[in-house]
Amino acid sequence: MSYQQLTEGRRYQISTLLELGISISEIAQKVKYHRATVYRELKRNRIHNQYCPKHAHASSVSRRKTAHKYRIPFERIEFVRLLLCVDWSPEQIASVLTKAGTSISHEWIYRYIAQDKRQGGKLYRHLRQGHNRYRKGLKEKAPTIKNAVSIDERPSIVDNRERFGDWEVDTVLGKHGTGAIVTILERKSRFYLAKKVTSKSAAEVTKATIDMLMPYKGCVHTMTADNGRKFAGHQEIAEALDAELYFAHPYSSWERGANENANGLLRQYVKKGTDLRTVTDDNIQFAQSRINNRPKKFLGFKQPAVIFKEMAMAA
Repeated sequence: MSYQQLTEGRRYQISTLLELGISISEIAQKVKYHRATVYRELKRNRIHNQYCPKHAHASSVSRRKTAHKYRIPFERIEFVRLLLCVDWSPEQIASVLTKAGTSISHEWIYRYIAQDKRQGGKLYRHLRQGHNRYRKGLKEKAPTIKNAVSIDERPSIVDNRERFGDWEVDTVLGKHGTGAIVTILERKSRFYLAKKVTSKSAAEVTKATIDMLMPYKGCVHTMTADNGRKFAGHQEIAEALDAELYFAHPYSSWERGANENANGLLRQYVKKGTDLRTVTDDNIQFAQSRINNRPKKFLGFKQPAVIFKEMAMAA
């Protein structure tokens, strides 16, 4: 089995399996990693014999960033900048420096250029393809979501759907680069909202979420989203709607299962891979209406639109 670094999602799986009392060997089989990797993970990251996946992942990221291979000498970086400014490509720079005994990868140079651009730098202008990355390599990630509140801190009343006004939010993607559909579902009534946006950027998703829920502001207590960076504007959403927004665990779609199910129904009207530029707002509203007026077994074969209206009037 080849060596692989543990992902954040696998760390949460390990934590859950440990709590169930499953042996290390069985855990290794279930998460598809060598048992030595799991043993090493627990040895490094257990505190007072307790394993916290969030702390373990943060520690792992910190170790990788301070590892020797991530530290490029200042003088080498300055030389890379100089060569970029005379229009050398990252591949040319990496090849020449490696042959000269000062190893550096072209992927690292591309990431450095992307970081420089986000900070207002102009190095990207020296690339033949401008701002586009035309070579395969690791992509520089956008900043992680700040001040995210875990679903673990969500009130327990939300879990059993006893209260009206707790929502799940997600996005449905179309053909690459053609936009997305922001979807929101009220957990108790199964009432479903959908709105097309031109991209899945945080700004677009934030605006669409607020626009859809503002007419029902008095019926919004909590929202639960996935960990996508599209929800980086969660604080703006929470403030506008006077509600709390929580984030599900990574790779745990069942924690937003009702919305996931409704998104599956939406796919009856907007097929996977559809160019969303060809889908009109009227098409989305038609699909939303069909879903909300479809009787649900969970609701005693009543319609979500009817149940939502009754609950909203009583709230």
